[in-house]
Amino acid sequence: MKPPFTITPKALNLCSKISELIGKAQGLKLFSMPLKLRRKNRIRAIHSSLSIEGNTLTQSQVTDIINNKHVIGPAKDILEVKNAFKTYAAISKFDIYDLKSFLAAHKALMQGLSPDAGKLRAAGVGVFKGNKVVHMAPKADMVFGLMKDLFTFLKAEKDLHPFIKSSIFHYEVEFIHPFSDGNGRMGRLWQGAIIVKHYPLFEFIPIESLIKKNQQEYYRVLEACDKQGNSTLFVEFMLKIIAETTEQFIRETRPQAQTSNNRIELAVVYFGKKDFSRKDYMLLHKDISSATASRDMETAVKEKRLVKIGDKALTRYRFVSAG
Repeated sequence: MKPPFTITPKALNLCSKISELIGKAQGLKLFSMPLKLRRKNRIRAIHSSLSIEGNTLTQSQVTDIINNKHVIGPAKDILEVKNAFKTYAAISKFDIYDLKSFLAAHKALMQGLSPDAGKLRAAGVGVFKGNKVVHMAPKADMVFGLMKDLFTFLKAEKDLHPFIKSSIFHYEVEFIHPFSDGNGRMGRLWQGAIIVKHYPLFEFIPIESLIKKNQQEYYRVLEACDKQGNSTLFVEFMLKIIAETTEQFIRETRPQAQTSNNRIELAVVYFGKKDFSRKDYMLLHKDISSATASRDMETAVKEKRLVKIGDKALTRYRFVSAG
């Protein structure tokens, strides 16, 4: 069954705005940012998503944990950070259309935190605000069917913009509440995974940090959608968050002087583990000559960052380590 939603003019305008911002970021070569900055943005995303769920650690403490430094804090909060860092590091490797992959991500995220990590819930669950029930999730025996339908929708709606589709998915995860714990962080993680699949740049844009800043509105919109019986308001809310986060990313990230190393770093993010040709590399870097492209890749092969496959016109390349 298809989730109920309406695509509004506001949503379409926000999608257009985000697309323009992505074009601007790509034109400025912002997603060739240094590894240190990528790591910092990922830490911001993890800290924000966990903080929404009540994790008490500061961003500085989260950074120290990820850098294998000793931190004094609740054992549960420290484990949440370690699990989240490993899971986010694998975000581009998840099969966004596969329920089994979704369950595997939950297992990685909630290992040691929930007794049924990686499994759909077997009991009823409600969302409380104080002593008041603000959302009663569907019965446990409905969860598998609902999640199966949700993944069918995700795969079938090929013409629906990924930003809209990912927002609908995020809302539906919060509505269905497929797990006994970890639903909020899984909704945010999987929306990110869907977006990254289509726009690799977003692996390093911390959307969660702006959700955290607007946490009360986030929950208010979720409640409003429950009452209305569709995800329309939530889709508009998330598109606004994505647009604002992308704008912030552009403001905070300085364009770098283009060097061979920077171009290769950008290609690592763009191509990942996929094979590519010199022509593909030049399409990514439209302002360089074929001779420069050849030199870039020959240097990367010598440094053992790239593997060269084939010869002459059939030559392909693959990064040894990506992400």
